[in-house]
Amino acid sequence: MAAWIGDELKARALWFTARCTAALCDETVSSPGPGEVRVKTIASAVSSGTELLVYRGEVPKDLPLDLPTLRGSYAFPIKYGYAVAGRVLDVGPEVEHLRAGDPVFVHHPHQEIFVVPATIPVRLPDSLDPLLGVFFANLETALNVVHDTPLRLGEMAIVFGAGVVGLLVARLLGQAGAGTVLVVDPLERRRELALAAGADDAVGPERVDGRVMEISGGRRADVAVEASGTGAALQAAIGTVATEGTVVVASWYGTKPVALDLGEHFHRGRVTLRSSQVGRSNPELAPRWDRRRRTETVLGLLERLDLMALISHRLPFDRALEAYALLEERPEEAVQVVFTYEGSYGGRDV
Repeated sequence: MAAWIGDELKARALWFTARCTAALCDETVSSPGPGEVRVKTIASAVSSGTELLVYRGEVPKDLPLDLPTLRGSYAFPIKYGYAVAGRVLDVGPEVEHLRAGDPVFVHHPHQEIFVVPATIPVRLPDSLDPLLGVFFANLETALNVVHDTPLRLGEMAIVFGAGVVGLLVARLLGQAGAGTVLVVDPLERRRELALAAGADDAVGPERVDGRVMEISGGRRADVAVEASGTGAALQAAIGTVATEGTVVVASWYGTKPVALDLGEHFHRGRVTLRSSQVGRSNPELAPRWDRRRRTETVLGLLERLDLMALISHRLPFDRALEAYALLEERPEEAVQVVFTYEGSYGGRDV
């Protein structure tokens, strides 16, 4: 628990100190300076994709850190995480658009209290349960993926992987005009969540080929999104799209090698593989979609989508280390794991 020391605070942060090793470490948090704000965390979300790659040491060790709030390096130790919802504790001089008590989202590692430039936090709507603010990052990613997917009204889309990003992508593809959205995941619980989120059907990997041909009348899907993080799913996605179809790769594989058979349908079917990464927007949309517009759209979606159902586990920050054991040993039990820092939101414990 954070403690006052004059104008400074002692607060704990989560660090990955070595491969598959995490620790809660004490840090000193100074008062905010000019143009800065100090934020007290309410909740933070664990990424079961990118964050686990970092935890396992499956990221190139010399890769530059891509967020200004991260500390350390991928060679360890590293302070990692990027989905914090909190409230502004106090503000420094020259900060006019935020004030104490404002609910905010911040791309920041798991930490009780921290100081950041006032340009980094995103002000959350007062009407939004601040706990749901932890979905901002994944929802921003999902929106970017959909913008990278060349879907036409009435077309068939397949989403491989019903983790948080995959579920959000499936929901948004439906809103973007897909005639049919099929979700593929080996876990029955996640398939049920996909159907509850609006997917037209959800099947296991063993059924995908037959179901695609049934739904499309033998034509195959128009677009597919790979959001599972597995090379096998990427290979399957290539096989499920029609001639001139597109597979959007939302996953980051880190250092994991991915072997693909590109000698058959990929080549003769002129299939397009397209990478989607949230750090950059589709250049075709740049004249109309800047970062501010994307942020405003995500804030609106946070209020409209039923996101609470995606939270499978809430853990007090004191028990944060248990989350990584859960995700490594029993991943089928988890969807979105959230650390809570104050108050109680109920939910199921590990």
